Amino acid sequence: MTISMYKATVPVSIHSLNNLIAILEKGAEYAETKKIDPSVLINSRLFPDMFPLSRQVQIACDVANRGTAKLAEIEAPKFEDNETTFPQLIDRIQKTISQLNTLKPEQIDGSEERTITLEAGGSTLSFPGMPFLLYFILPNLYFHVTTTYDILRHCGVELGKRDFLGQP
Repeated sequence: MTISMYKATVPVSIHSLNNLIAILEKGAEYAETKKIDPSVLINSRLFPDMFPLSRQVQIACDVANRGTAKLAEIEAPKFEDNETTFPQLIDRIQKTISQLNTLKPEQIDGSEERTITLEAGGSTLSFPGMPFLLYFILPNLYFHVTTTYDILRHCGVELGKRDFLGQP
């Protein structure tokens, strides 16, 4: 049995992004309950040389949005990276999910061998479609969702593995 590129990309990305929304909602609720300025959590980072929570969320959205667009050979919508509140970050994720929901299997299926080229970290990377999905899109999406989770957990938000995994 084979799995389609679409099924391995779009539903998986949407699932992770929906879990990210739930994680951020818990963060917002925690800030309100504990009387913590939400910007403290949104600007928190695990280490000084790492991006803050807000940027982690933006990158998770960009990876899902731009990665699927590359596979579908379409232009990805661009976001301004100006979110500073939990509601704005959640809205950014919802916009990304809405964009992913516009994609059809026929746009992505068959992209396994398509050459994907992108700029990252000051260099040009090139992948066939399947390795791009398996070794770039999904690991990056999981990394930034996990880092968002870790920042909030480190700040005291009661999160568990089920929050990261969500409902099947």
